[in-house]
Amino acid sequence: MKRTVFVDGQEGTTGLQIRDRLLAHDGVQLIEIESERRKDNARRAELINQADAVFLCLPDDAARESVALIAPGNTRTRFIDASTAHRVAEGWTYGLPELRAGQREAIRASTRVAVTGCHAAGFILAIAPLVAAGLLPADYPVACHSLTGYSGGGKKMIADYESARDSRALDAARFYSLGLSHKHLPEMQAYTGLAFAPVFVPIVDNFYKGMAVALPLQLRLLAPGTTRAGIHRALSAHYEGERFVRVMPLDAESNAQGGFFDAMATNDTNRNDLFVFGNDDRVLVVSRLDNLGKGASGAAVQCMNLMLGFDESTALIA
Repeated sequence: MKRTVFVDGQEGTTGLQIRDRLLAHDGVQLIEIESERRKDNARRAELINQADAVFLCLPDDAARESVALIAPGNTRTRFIDASTAHRVAEGWTYGLPELRAGQREAIRASTRVAVTGCHAAGFILAIAPLVAAGLLPADYPVACHSLTGYSGGGKKMIADYESARDSRALDAARFYSLGLSHKHLPEMQAYTGLAFAPVFVPIVDNFYKGMAVALPLQLRLLAPGTTRAGIHRALSAHYEGERFVRVMPLDAESNAQGGFFDAMATNDTNRNDLFVFGNDDRVLVVSRLDNLGKGASGAAVQCMNLMLGFDESTALIA
């Protein structure tokens, strides 16, 4: 029998992407709210309590409101929250199966999973294994630049870019969150083991989707004896056997096109690719993913698959 799934907030960018993936999933049946009743809490509560799994694709306060609509005694319905509301909240499991040993099992057993932020997913997958292996000190002054396509900004940013195509007003890359207090910072620190939040500067550019999270490291500030090859080995060991995280060959020519890095090469997949560039003094670790895939809707469906007992890769492209 198919499992019932409700996407609360299916009109947004992430919600639409999740819906597309679920329509290709043989094991689930979508239940959908009537467009004119999408703000009707009684109707939302009815569908939430009818579903085996509920995706929350909403602003933070609305996501918290949806969780509160669960009926007393309902221990069946499982929530998968794509907002920022619960990523470091007590009682919620972080939705990154590849994070560490036991994380996948924790997601399977959970009724409350908070899906990663897009920048955070790439950052954590690159940094957490290095801290865990003792190569990157917890108090290292981490800096990070993350290049993303404009779809990560939601409907308004998409409309801004696509309406300005003829004016070239938005052709240049744009730094943002210049107060250095981006909403992904709490999870970026909490799930890497870093003692301090990184200096994190996101950049949006004039392409629809794709992401490259770049982390420059000074080898002289890492654990004594750490090398570029050692960093690559640590990442490779951590992700051995993973379907959706690949550690690419060390500095292979195939990792760049004419010396330039392609931020869009994992688009339309649920994959995160990791690269180690640099020399004997300085290293650049780059994490590449589809900000709408492994950075949002793909990761959410991956978690749902675990929670409902499906094969983890169902309806997802590696």
